[in-house]
Amino acid sequence: MDVAARTAVNRRLLADFFDSLDESQLETQSLCSAWTVRAVLGHSAMPFSVGIGRLLWRTLLAGGSIDRAAAAIAEEQARRPVAELTGLLRTYAEKRVPAPGVGPMGQFTDHCIHLRDCARPLGLDADVPLEDWRAVLDWLPTKQASLGVVPAGRLDGLALRTTDQDWSWGAGAEVAGPSEALAMALAGRRAALADLDGPGVARLRERLV
Repeated sequence: MDVAARTAVNRRLLADFFDSLDESQLETQSLCSAWTVRAVLGHSAMPFSVGIGRLLWRTLLAGGSIDRAAAAIAEEQARRPVAELTGLLRTYAEKRVPAPGVGPMGQFTDHCIHLRDCARPLGLDADVPLEDWRAVLDWLPTKQASLGVVPAGRLDGLALRTTDQDWSWGAGAEVAGPSEALAMALAGRRAALADLDGPGVARLRERLV
C-alpha cells in the first residue's frame, strides 16, 4: 500500500466529513476522551498550521509532555472556522509532515482512528476502506506503535482475528470482530469492545485504562 497516497485520500475524506456536520454535532464528545468532535478537527489540521518550533515550545511549557502540548494546541486551533481547517486538510492533503517516533504509519493510523472517534458517537457510517484497516492492524502490534498508540503489554497473550477479512495476529485468548472495531479497541477505545467477541475481550477491557 502507498501510505502517502492513502494518507492524502483520508485527509480529504476527513475534510468532507467535518464539513458535513452541524454545530451540535461538532460539539459532541468524541471517543478521544479529551476532545469534542470540533477539537479532533483542530488536531487533524494542526500539522499544517503549527510549526515544529511552536510545538516544541508548548511542550516545554507543558512540562515536557508532547501529548498535553498537542491537546492544548488542538483546542486553540478548534476555535478557527471549520471551513478554514478543512481547507487546510485539502490544501495540504499530499504534504508529508514529520511524525517523530511513529512515522508515516502513525499519521495514517491517526486519521483512520480519529474519523471513527467522531463518526461513532454521532451514529454516522463514515469510514475508511477495509484495506486501510488491514494496514492499521498490521502496524498496531509493532514496537513503533507502542511509542504512543498501543502501550507495551496491551496485546500480550491475545490472538486477534478479523471477521470481515482474512487477517489474524498473535496467540492466546481470542479477540475477534470487524476490522474497524478491533483496531479502535486496540487503540484504547472502550466503546468498540461491544462489537468484539471471544474469551480475550475481558482481558483486553482490563487493559484499557
